[in-house]
Amino acid sequence: MKRMIIFCMLFFCSTMVLTATSPRTVKYRQMQQKIKQLESMVKDKDAELLHTPENPVEGCLNTAVTCFKKGVQKLQPASSQENAKFAKAIRIVSKFTYGDPGEQCESTCESYQKKTPKEFLKGFGNLMQ
Repeated sequence: MKRMIIFCMLFFCSTMVLTATSPRTVKYRQMQQKIKQLESMVKDKDAELLHTPENPVEGCLNTAVTCFKKGVQKLQPASSQENAKFAKAIRIVSKFTYGDPGEQCESTCESYQKKTPKEFLKGFGNLMQ
């Protein structure tokens, strides 16, 4: 009887571990949610165009994330009523770090095409996926 209880507990614990989401996955999902929030709050008309990395190669992911973090600082809210939420979302997105420094990338932020703030945020969201 004891063996059966121990087996059931071990089985239950192992299934819980297998179904748990990794912290990295949770972090990326939170970033995607904040980016979607920013898309709905960002000023898109008469706004500064931002360098938007698209399809960066594996070694240039860190550079692309750095470009997005710099660009996020230049975003502006569409209305002053959303200013507090907007500032909080910007702060959270700005703190994002990509752990793998990778190799030295030849492309710089300025080498990427400039796009509108909403397209910029969509590009950032695609990178997070």
